[in-house]
Amino acid sequence: MTDAPTPRDAGGQDPRAPGAGPAGGSAPGVPRQRWRLYVAQPAATEAERRAGPGARGLAGVLAASGLPLGEAGRGRVVAAAPLPLGVSGEREVVDVLLVERRSVAEVRAAVVAALPPGWTLVGLHDVWVGAPAAPAAVVAADYRVEVAGVPAAPLAEAARALLAAATLPRVRRREKRPTSYDLRPLLLGLEVRPAAGGVGATLAMRLRHAPDAVGRPEEVIAALAEPPSPIAGSLTARTVVRERLVMADDADAPPAG
Repeated sequence: MTDAPTPRDAGGQDPRAPGAGPAGGSAPGVPRQRWRLYVAQPAATEAERRAGPGARGLAGVLAASGLPLGEAGRGRVVAAAPLPLGVSGEREVVDVLLVERRSVAEVRAAVVAALPPGWTLVGLHDVWVGAPAAPAAVVAADYRVEVAGVPAAPLAEAARALLAAATLPRVRRREKRPTSYDLRPLLLGLEVRPAAGGVGATLAMRLRHAPDAVGRPEEVIAALAEPPSPIAGSLTARTVVRERLVMADDADAPPAG
């Protein structure tokens, strides 16, 4: 006697499997698809974020997109890492879970229509629905900082000193309480590029982004401008841009630890 073949629905799913619903569909509210979006986002002050699109978050922004988020979108739109105040993002990572499958054209059109002015969808792709969530996959971030007040040559000297240091003890205030930490393990790369026209310079930095420790560009700038640095007290950041979030499966991701 031979076993009967396992029944399958139109999508190849066993309708008797957990999460399978009537007529071979998913149970209501069960994610069927995960889209990873890459969004360019302008910098915002705290007041702008409270009053503007940031007050609703991307979950609120996409709630009116018409995408089948389910459960009113709760927990279905997840940013990989919050964008700090005053920092613009060129490629912010956002996971969107859908309870019904949609084509790339449908998702792109819905997202583009929902994004506020100044926000841009720069890319998207379909990710395995069981893949690690975006926040758990971020391992580093690349920043570009336009600075003023110092020529490129002494700034490069200060950057080399930071990279050569074994430790960089710092104190960060969190909820009005000082917290001591070492900046050096969080500083993965630092490069100085002369600005056009020779006025000011650009800092390109890669900072570690771990669950228990996140490198911040303002801390690197502060460390560069502290004694005995050759540019002590004279460094000012004009603009800060987060160029990219580096994910664990990226080809150039830093080693763990």
